[in-house]
Amino acid sequence: GSQKVVITLKNPTGHFLFNLGWGDAVMVDQGSSATNKSKPVGTGPFVFKRWVSGDRVELGPNPNYWGEKPALKTATFKFIPDAAAAVAAIMAGDVDAFANFPAPEMAGQFKNDSRFSVVEGSTEGETILSTNNQKAPFNDLRVRRAIAHALNAQEIVDGAMFGYGTPIGTHFAPHHPAYVDLKGLYPHDPEKAKALLAEAGFPNGFKATLKLPPPTYARRGGEVIQAQMAKVGIELELIPVEWAQWLDQVFRNKDFDLTIVSHTEPMDIGIYTRPDYYFLYQNPGFNAIIETLNVTTNPKQRYALMGAAQAVIAQDAVNGYLFQLAKLGIWNSNLSGLWENSPVQANDLTEVSWK
Repeated sequence: GSQKVVITLKNPTGHFLFNLGWGDAVMVDQGSSATNKSKPVGTGPFVFKRWVSGDRVELGPNPNYWGEKPALKTATFKFIPDAAAAVAAIMAGDVDAFANFPAPEMAGQFKNDSRFSVVEGSTEGETILSTNNQKAPFNDLRVRRAIAHALNAQEIVDGAMFGYGTPIGTHFAPHHPAYVDLKGLYPHDPEKAKALLAEAGFPNGFKATLKLPPPTYARRGGEVIQAQMAKVGIELELIPVEWAQWLDQVFRNKDFDLTIVSHTEPMDIGIYTRPDYYFLYQNPGFNAIIETLNVTTNPKQRYALMGAAQAVIAQDAVNGYLFQLAKLGIWNSNLSGLWENSPVQANDLTEVSWK
């Protein structure tokens, strides 16, 4: 039969192909949709065999797969939340690959070991100092700009991520062709930061809280940022929170001054148009750019609009733009075909094989 599908849209939709590529756009069969959470049924090269909660997920071959059969017959995904245990597991050969290695500070010991490949790639994760734009004093643009001048992104990458990561100046992936380098807009300049704070009525600085979810980039990054802010008179109290608390307090209830989080969804600059989004930013001019972008299909015009959008949120210093999260992969050097970069949050085994 025909392999061609024709889709006719009511309005021009620039993101349409991108949206179809999203994990959320998967085909779901009505017969299995109700039980997909615990017994997923998909269209990929593998079938779900077993899930041992908190321990592992086992996959087997899909005899009815529509595409080319993968080299692997089976695959097991293990859950190892502890960084030291992760290192021990891969060193002992209990695990063959960590697509996202959780402990950048321990990567060095694998680099000089021929048994392993250490691969640094890119993710879509903009790591930012998220700021409550409607809470005083952060509702004052001068204060947000002061914070931007007080931040030193490279120092955060080095101190919190052991050099893995790419400093950014806006909410956009540096490897995207539409990326605009805006890091020079607010260069690291503590004296300028102090002057802006004085102008805003805080000649002696102020106190604020910084809520930190569990990931390394937040907990360690928070300590580096605390030291950077102290130099300009902003005294930060660090409050570690678990993800459930973060989602409840910060994301849902906007009960925060500052927080650190990686926004890992690809192409998510449109979140800045949502009036109730947790950093509570509102700019009709920005919204107009995104509305035009949504109905523009010409790639060149789309890139220009993306650039304009990046500039607006950078100038408004909506958040402190820190760095793009790196994808640090460590795996058995006899394995090939694992993703070096992470365009979406997935571990694709379609091309993976043993040498």
